[in-house]
Amino acid sequence: MPFILDLEREYRAAKRDPAFQAEFDDLLEHYVGRPSPLYFAPRLTSALGGAQIWFKRDELNHTGAHKINNCVGQILLAIRMGKTRIIAETGAGQHGVATATVCARFGLTCVVYMGAADIARQAPSVFRMKLLGAEVVPVTAGAATLKDVVTRLEEETRIGKGGTLAAQLSRLDLIVLDEL
Repeated sequence: MPFILDLEREYRAAKRDPAFQAEFDDLLEHYVGRPSPLYFAPRLTSALGGAQIWFKRDELNHTGAHKINNCVGQILLAIRMGKTRIIAETGAGQHGVATATVCARFGLTCVVYMGAADIARQAPSVFRMKLLGAEVVPVTAGAATLKDVVTRLEEETRIGKGGTLAAQLSRLDLIVLDEL
């Protein structure tokens, strides 16, 4: 439990730190490609009776999804905490790719746990993670899918290795809520 308390304390301090916020905002704009463009859909608007329909184009972000937004903040926080090794879990691979991308940007060790069944289904994402320098660890327990990966990652988090932060799993609900 102390790790979670350390994480929360460091997050609250980072929120109040103008330099941290400036670096985060700069990375979102210049590295991720935010703000994501909005596209007005005139034909869909017309077909639905006039309610204006807009698409937020997060697929245009670096890595092709919204996952990188959280990863940037989480990894900046990990760096602030002195962490040098990031572990993450992924199912379809998007979170793993985003984590590996940001780790590569900052020269951090990245280990991504992924169900063996998902690895077989998501070969392009696995290729991208490895290309970015991540170690992809297959989880073969149970059905070898995301649920089993989360269990395995929770075990590693409990064991605790110095300098490691589990991206996404660390109950970062507070951080995500602040981003809304």
